[in-house]
Amino acid sequence: MKRILILTGVVILILISNAFSELQNVEVGGALRIRGNYITNHFNDFVGPMPQPQARWSALSVLGRPIGNLLGPGVVSIYDWDNKGDNLAFVEQRTRLHIKADFTDEVMAFIEWDAYDIWGEDFRSVNYLTGVDSRQNSMDDVEVFQAYIEAKEMWGTPLNVRVGRQELAFGSQFLVGPRDFAFFWTGISFDAIRLTYKSDVFTIDAWASKLFEAMSDFSEDDINFYGVYASCNAVENVTFDVYWMLLEDDRPIANDLIPEFLGGGVYDKTMLHTVGVRSAGKYEAFDFDMEVAYQFGEADSIGKIFRTRGRGDDDAEFGNWAGKIDIGYTFDFWRNPRLFASFRYFGGEDNRDISFLDFVNPFYEPSASMSFNRLFSNEIASGALDLNNELSNAWWARLGMNGYITDKIRGILCVTYYETVEEFGRPVFALFPWWTKKNDSYLGTDLTMFFEYQYSPDLVLETGWSHLFTGDGVAEGQFVRWNGLLYTGGTDNDGADYFYAGCRIYF
Repeated sequence: MKRILILTGVVILILISNAFSELQNVEVGGALRIRGNYITNHFNDFVGPMPQPQARWSALSVLGRPIGNLLGPGVVSIYDWDNKGDNLAFVEQRTRLHIKADFTDEVMAFIEWDAYDIWGEDFRSVNYLTGVDSRQNSMDDVEVFQAYIEAKEMWGTPLNVRVGRQELAFGSQFLVGPRDFAFFWTGISFDAIRLTYKSDVFTIDAWASKLFEAMSDFSEDDINFYGVYASCNAVENVTFDVYWMLLEDDRPIANDLIPEFLGGGVYDKTMLHTVGVRSAGKYEAFDFDMEVAYQFGEADSIGKIFRTRGRGDDDAEFGNWAGKIDIGYTFDFWRNPRLFASFRYFGGEDNRDISFLDFVNPFYEPSASMSFNRLFSNEIASGALDLNNELSNAWWARLGMNGYITDKIRGILCVTYYETVEEFGRPVFALFPWWTKKNDSYLGTDLTMFFEYQYSPDLVLETGWSHLFTGDGVAEGQFVRWNGLLYTGGTDNDGADYFYAGCRIYF
C-alpha cells in the first residue's frame, strides 16, 4: 500500500506538471449491448445464499450415488444437469458512455460510465395493480467504469503513463482482460498506475493496482495486483511475450483455535505469483498462439478453508501449470474459411479424500486442494462448463471452423471435449468416509454455433447455440468450478443448452 501511494503521488505530480496545456479535441462516444439468454438443464432450483468455496462434503450417498444436490451440511451444488427443474431465461443490457479529452503535450483524459441491468429488474416501473411508481432501487446503477489521465511520449521518450481506473488487457487475454464474454458481461476495470515503454521492436508494461482497500495502515490488510508484461516483435509476423504477475492478499486470517504446539495453524498473507511465456504469429496460411504459465507462492487464504477437526492447512502453496495452444489454417478459396484446433490445460489437485489412519489420527492435518487460478482471464470455453472463465483442475480440446458466410455474416462451428485433471474421491458409505471411489473424469462434450451479422458499420446482430453432452463427471461431481473450489455434482446427466440472441452498437 505504501509503495502504491508513493508511486501514485509521484505520477500525479508528473502528470500535473505536463497538463498545463490547451484543450485540443473532445470526443463523446459509447456502446449499447443487449442479449437475451435461455439456459436449460443447468442450474438447480435451490433458493438461498450462494455457496462458499468448498473443501469437503459429507458422505451423503445411497449405493455410492449422491442424494440430490444437498451434499452435506452447508454445502450445496448450484447445478443439477437434469430436466426436472426450471430453466433460466433473462435479457441483459449494458450501457456505456465515455468522454475523451485531448490536450497539447500528448496529455489525454478519459472518463467512461456504464450500467449493467437485467430487464424487469433494478429500474423504476409502475405497479400495474395500483398505478404507483414504487420501485426506487436503481439510484446507484451508473458506475464510473474508467476514469484516467494519460501522458504519452513523456520528455520526448517512448514512455506513456496512465493513472486512474482503467481496463487492463495483455497478450491474448489468457490471464488478464476486460471480461466481456458470454453472459453476465459486466466487465472489469482496475484502479491502477500503468507505465508503458514502447519502441520499434519491444513493449514493456508495468502496473500496480488496488483490488481492495482496508483503510488501515500502509501496506496492511489490502489486496494488490502487480505485474510486468514484455513483448518483442523483432521477428516479422511473430510476437514473443514474457510476464510476471503478483496478487498479494494481506487481509488478516484468524488462526486456528487449537494452539500451534497441538497442530493448530498460524496463517500469513497470500502471495500468488504467476510467470509465463507466450508466442503468437502467422506463417503463410498458418497462424498460432501458444502460452505456458506457472503459479507459485503462499496460499494461506485457501489452506484455511480445508479444515479437519478445527485445523486448516497453513502450509498451503500454489504450484500448478496452465497452457494453451491455438493453431489455425486459412484456406485460399471461396471466402477463406479457417480450420482451427485448440487445447487448454489448467492444473489442479484434489486432496479431499481421507484414509482410515488419517480418520482415526487426532493430530491429522489436512492438505489443501490447489488448482490453477485463472486471475482475470477474458477467455471462456463455453456457456455451460466455463460460465465465468473459472473452470480449472480441467483440460479441454477443441476442433472447429470459422469464417464469413456472406460479406456481412460470419460464423463459428466447433466441438469441445472436457476432462478433469484430478478426480474427486467420493465417499461410498456415510459411516466410512475413508472408503472412497474416484468419480468419472469425463465432464462432457460441447457443440457450439455462433453467427454475427454486420447490419451496418456500427450495428452488429448476433445469435448462437451451445449444447453440452454431459458426461458422468458432472453428474457424479467434480471440483472444477471457481478455480477448483466449487462442486459440480447433479442428479442426472441430461444435456444442457444455451441459446442466445442480441445486438450491440458503438457510437
